[in-house]
Amino acid sequence: MPELPEVQALADFLVGRAVGRVIARIDVAAISVLKTFDPPVTALPGLEISGVRRWGKFLDLDVSGLHLVTHLSRAGWLHWRDSLPPAPPKPGKSPLGLRVHLDDGSGFDLTEQGTQKRLAVYVVRDPATEVPGIARLGPDPLADSFSLNDFRAVIAGDRSQLKGLLRDQGKLAGIGNAYSDEILHVAKMSPFKPAANLDDEEIARLYDAIRATLTDAVERARGLSAADLKAEKKLGMRVHGRAGQPCPVCGDVVRSVSFADSSLDYCATCQTGGKPLADRRLSRLLK
Repeated sequence: MPELPEVQALADFLVGRAVGRVIARIDVAAISVLKTFDPPVTALPGLEISGVRRWGKFLDLDVSGLHLVTHLSRAGWLHWRDSLPPAPPKPGKSPLGLRVHLDDGSGFDLTEQGTQKRLAVYVVRDPATEVPGIARLGPDPLADSFSLNDFRAVIAGDRSQLKGLLRDQGKLAGIGNAYSDEILHVAKMSPFKPAANLDDEEIARLYDAIRATLTDAVERARGLSAADLKAEKKLGMRVHGRAGQPCPVCGDVVRSVSFADSSLDYCATCQTGGKPLADRRLSRLLK
C-alpha cells in the first residue's frame, strides 16, 4: 500500500509533470472507482491542473477549484504515461480504473491489482469536508506544527497497542503497515505494547522515530519517477518484508506475525527483549 512517503513523492512528481496542463479527457474504465457524482467527472475536461497536494495517503489534484482526489488503497497505483493511446479503454477485467489525458498527449492511469477493488476516486469542491477519509484524518506527523506535545496529546490515555495506534488514520495521518514496522524498529519498541504504558522518555523516542523514519523515506523518494517508487520503498526497509533475513542493527533474524489480512515484521532482540511474538491473540503484551 502506498503510504505517506510514496504519496508525497507522487504529489511532487505530478507537480513537475501535470501542473499547468489542461485535462483533455477522462476515461472511467471501472465505474466502481468513482465514489462521488456531484460534481460529475465530466466537469473536469477543459480545466487546468493548478496544484497537487497530499492528505495522509490521499492524493489531491486541484483542477481550477475542483478537486480530483484518489486513495490508492492496498493494491492501487499511479502510472505516468508520456503518451496515452487515443482510443478509449475497452471494458473488461483490466486493472485500469481511470485514465486522465492531458492536453499535450501525456497523462496517467490509476490501476488496481487483485480481486478486492478498493481504489477510490472523488470529484469534490472541498476535500477536507467532502471526502470522509480526509475529514477524519488525525494530524500529519511531518507537519512543521506537529510537536512532541501534540504527539503526547494524541496518545494520552490510549490503550491501543502501538502497531494499531500508528496505523490509525484518525490518530496520525499517512502511516500504514510498512512504516509502522519501521518506526517501531527504530524506536526499539514492541508492536504490542499499549500506548498508555509509555513513559516520557519512550514517548519522545517514538516521536523522534516517527519523524526521522518518515523524513528519511520522503528524502529517498524525492525526485524519483512514479515507476521507481515501489522498488525504492522495498529497498529502504529495515525489517518490513524482510522476515528470515538478519536485522541490520543486531544481526538477529527478522520475525513475522501473520494476521487474517496483513502481517507485521520485527526484531525480537531490538524490540521485545529477545522474546518472539508467536501470535497476537496468544502473546502477552510486552512492556
